[in-house]
Amino acid sequence: MENNINWDLSNILKINRKEMSFERNEEIHIGQLRKEIEPWLSALFQSEHMSALFGAGLTIAVTNLANCSSQGMNRIMFNGEYSEYITKYADKSAEAMERGYANFEDDLRTANELLKGLKIIDEQKATKLEIEISAQLSTFLKNIIKTEHDFLNSVSKSYFALNYLKSFLISFSSRTPTRDRLHIFTTNYDRFIEFGCDSAGIMMIDRFVGKVRPIFRSGRFELDYFYNPPGLRGEPRFVEGVVRFTKLHGSIDWISEDKIIRKLPVDFGDKDYSEKINSYEHLAIYPNSSKDIETDYYPYADLFRDFSSAICKPNSVIVTYGYSFGDLHINRIIEDMLSIPSTHIVIISYDDSYKRIRKFYERNNPAQFTLLIGNHFGDLKTLVDHYLPKAAIDRISIRSNEIQEKRGDRTQNAESYDGQHLDKVEGRESKCST
Repeated sequence: MENNINWDLSNILKINRKEMSFERNEEIHIGQLRKEIEPWLSALFQSEHMSALFGAGLTIAVTNLANCSSQGMNRIMFNGEYSEYITKYADKSAEAMERGYANFEDDLRTANELLKGLKIIDEQKATKLEIEISAQLSTFLKNIIKTEHDFLNSVSKSYFALNYLKSFLISFSSRTPTRDRLHIFTTNYDRFIEFGCDSAGIMMIDRFVGKVRPIFRSGRFELDYFYNPPGLRGEPRFVEGVVRFTKLHGSIDWISEDKIIRKLPVDFGDKDYSEKINSYEHLAIYPNSSKDIETDYYPYADLFRDFSSAICKPNSVIVTYGYSFGDLHINRIIEDMLSIPSTHIVIISYDDSYKRIRKFYERNNPAQFTLLIGNHFGDLKTLVDHYLPKAAIDRISIRSNEIQEKRGDRTQNAESYDGQHLDKVEGRESKCST
């Protein structure tokens, strides 16, 4: 193993000043790496300001554990007379935005731009395209709902996958009360993160106000949760397990109604939801980075301002998982953050097939990067089992370690645990002498 990054290999690790690269099937000693990765991540996760950016890769990882398929960001195949033009222009647009390959959002944005032009010159053709866009959105929505529904009904695996999702989210959200709240951002339209947080007992604060028909509000009041300890009136304390939450590209349960964004009370995996929507043009899901020119595009601009204000602070850390760095607007904001010397980014990804992560890394200061890339480090189960830090609010483990230290047997037990139980080679345990 050479102490540098070979981007041609499948697994890449960079923590602090150590750089390693591994072949896809190369033996990786988990116990040895855990001793370096877990303390490093634990320190980063307790930074003054921390944010997380989760992309489609998180949904794919969770659904794979449940043995069901995910909608992903597959392209739209239009069938009308403009289908070829939409496809070609979307390809050029994706290339210009350094994404490499077009996806659902590029096709939708291109079709919407074409629709605006047709409404000026040919209302009849505009109506036909509008009907087709609505049909494609209907299919997209049904596929996302189907993914949620299939996950819930994967009886043998759904609880297994959900437990890993909960553990993953708890590792990020359980920051000490003296630190700023974790802010979770996602580009996903589905509700797996919300479902995971609800199941884990993590409370989420977003821009929606109300219970029956929540309404999106532009004002940022930094609301939070507190409680009064028994016998200490007037000394409120932060409630543990609270995060701030922002969906940068909208959500399948957001609708635009009378110039107001509302959140509909839709059950996770409700297959009848698509039948309840009168017009799919009211779905509040958005194409990506070219919209940053339209600063008045409500509420898209507000969501990105939240992202910028949350991460562009001194002593700030952002962790990405399942995000392929295909959104130029998001990338620019992260690069603005990295212009502050005390900031840091942790990139966890199953692969870098489009070389976007490599390009982003090489454009910026390597000292501000931690990389866990590849089928080993990016695997959700491996990550949760071995590398992510335990919850900061795990009082039992903290107290147990204190007792062991007083008795003088903590070091021996820790070495036994790390050596015997964690010193594995991927796919099999290594034999340890007793």
